[in-house]
Amino acid sequence: MTAKDLKNALLQEAVQGKLVPQIASEGNASDLLKEIRKERLSHGFANSYGICDGKDKKTKSSDLRSKSQIRVTKKELSEITEDEIPFDIPENWCWCRLGELINFIGGYAYDSHSFIENSDYQVLRLGNVKNGYLQLSTKPVYIDVSLAEKTNAFKCITNDILVTMTGTRLKRDYFFTTLITENDKNLYVNQRVGCLRPKKNIYAKFLTWILKSKPILDYIFEFETGTANQGNLGSENIKKIPIPLPPLAEQKRIVAAIEKFMPLIEEYGKKESALKAINEQIGTLTKKAILQEAFQGRLLANPPLKTSFDLPGNGPSCPQADTAKTRGINLQTGKALLEEIRKEKARLIKEGKLKKEKTLPEITEDEMPFDIPENWCWCRLSELCNLYTGDSINETEKKLKYTNVKEGWFYIGTKDVNFDQTINYDNGIKIPFEKDNFRIAPKNTVLMCIEGGSAGRKIAFTNQDVCFGNKLCCFNSYKNEIEKFIFYFLQSTLFTDAFKDNINGIIGGVSINNLKGMLFPLPPLAEQKRIVAAIEKMLPLCEKLGE
Repeated sequence: MTAKDLKNALLQEAVQGKLVPQIASEGNASDLLKEIRKERLSHGFANSYGICDGKDKKTKSSDLRSKSQIRVTKKELSEITEDEIPFDIPENWCWCRLGELINFIGGYAYDSHSFIENSDYQVLRLGNVKNGYLQLSTKPVYIDVSLAEKTNAFKCITNDILVTMTGTRLKRDYFFTTLITENDKNLYVNQRVGCLRPKKNIYAKFLTWILKSKPILDYIFEFETGTANQGNLGSENIKKIPIPLPPLAEQKRIVAAIEKFMPLIEEYGKKESALKAINEQIGTLTKKAILQEAFQGRLLANPPLKTSFDLPGNGPSCPQADTAKTRGINLQTGKALLEEIRKEKARLIKEGKLKKEKTLPEITEDEMPFDIPENWCWCRLSELCNLYTGDSINETEKKLKYTNVKEGWFYIGTKDVNFDQTINYDNGIKIPFEKDNFRIAPKNTVLMCIEGGSAGRKIAFTNQDVCFGNKLCCFNSYKNEIEKFIFYFLQSTLFTDAFKDNINGIIGGVSINNLKGMLFPLPPLAEQKRIVAAIEKMLPLCEKLGE
């Protein structure tokens, strides 16, 4: 169970009356609620402007820019129906609406032109209200003393509960609640920050914790309005939230129990985060080790067999050859595979499908970074792949020519290649099929970023033909069966270390020419397939280590 699960479970027990025992002598919450309702009626609607208990009558509605800035609720809140009750509560508790337990003060719409550089009077905006604390240093804004006096109704007092009312959509953590303490001085609420001022015999800390519990949050977000990205919670809907109310003494005992356990949960959360970081590191290191072993020919349990012409008694009845067949090993060598690939490349050049390139120098022993099995061979990347970058399109051109195109190739930029080796294909940019002058990365080829901060770190395997950006390089192999082996090799430290050594320039990147000359350890095709199968079986286990 995670720290988050433990916290949710603790608050769930609290809100359902299961965290502390009920004590008959503490009375009944329904009597407490009657007192609150009676006091409200005795005051009439004198306090419906949100000025707590009538203690502060300096602010007149005529002094404010808009009377609507002070929440006036003359409409009675409806009784809670059976259908609205989400769970059972103890007999000495009762259900009521949040609006019965608090006075709601909506933030004042301060004009940004009235903000000054510094003063003793700070205005709290959405960015200042966090979950459980105030972050006063985040883009602080201040008002002068005259405006502070004029808007005194919006000044926070001890035990006010602040809530964020905007930016909630799809992110419940953005519904922040925090409690104003006696140390918080001269703070004024701006619009979209709501202030809940608990009434007499309502323990503010209890309400603060209840509003963080999952059952109540579930109900809160049923009232959410707004767009797909920008949710809003209105004051009237916040007041409608059903709240399970215990007697005052039990409210305090519940808070004491929560505050006893919560530090332990937070400490558990820190250790959980530390353990997760260790697991992620172990997963990363294990992945690196697997890939290193794979491309040095040491991953498979059985060592590679010698080639058929090296086997004693060479022939169909040879026991070693029969063993090789049962193990599914192609006795072809890496050199033989390389010759096949060279022939294919020569054919493409002869047919005009590929430009002839300058012959790269033979690989010397001094260049070989490590030993490989005898039936493998060293070659250069350009012998295996056609390496080329894509086409650059500026933002204006993307919007004018290539947005909302119905039929065409997806255009993949560096930002569309993720660090988890996935690609965001449907980014809204397509190249029409008739634009055949754009370079194509065919299906089942490797795309790698070779320039900028993501150089060598962003790599993916295409699942369809795509057009792509000029900071991405396509590794289009001459023999289709070897693409996956290339894909995993490019993620190994054997390649990434060499890649880093070749980075140069102000932006930072590796040129195509340098890539073409980089070394590659080539096994026989059948062994490549076995290595890829082993890698794809092991890497998901590495990912689980990091969870």
